[in-house]
Amino acid sequence: MKTTKNVILNELQISQKIRRIAYQIYETNNTEKEVVLAGIVGNGFIFAEKIVDVLQEISTLKVTLCKVDIDKKKPLKPIKTSLEVEDYKNKSLVLVDDVLNSGTTLIYGIKHFLEVPLKKFKTAVLVNRNHKKYPVKADFKGISLSTSIKEHIQVEFHKNKAVAYLI
Repeated sequence: MKTTKNVILNELQISQKIRRIAYQIYETNNTEKEVVLAGIVGNGFIFAEKIVDVLQEISTLKVTLCKVDIDKKKPLKPIKTSLEVEDYKNKSLVLVDDVLNSGTTLIYGIKHFLEVPLKKFKTAVLVNRNHKKYPVKADFKGISLSTSIKEHIQVEFHKNKAVAYLI
């Protein structure tokens, strides 16, 4: 059986979603001096980088990018971050991933950051699938889709191109 890829977000739409999410993050943090964007390794980190680019263009916020390394197959393994705890302690932090599917990756990422006192803590995703196994939500989301369990979302970020598919 051949799988078909249906485009759900093209490059322009993804660009618009990134800009809107950046503005929402800025509005939520307009009284802050600094915000930390913690992108989950892979597409979550690439998505976070793109949000950082827009935030730096539209705001005076100091934006710090953090890479969050979560083993998606074994999420109970220790999580590694590219920043030391002191670098994000008592700051506003946004945990970023590309797709919120069951919520497993996001909930373990949240658990990691909840062990540190933060000023504000929000989550951002490009696609929210509405198939949550855990009580986790995206504060900032590009698009919400009600899909079947058998369907999958695939986000591809290339150098100058981005696209999201429903497979």
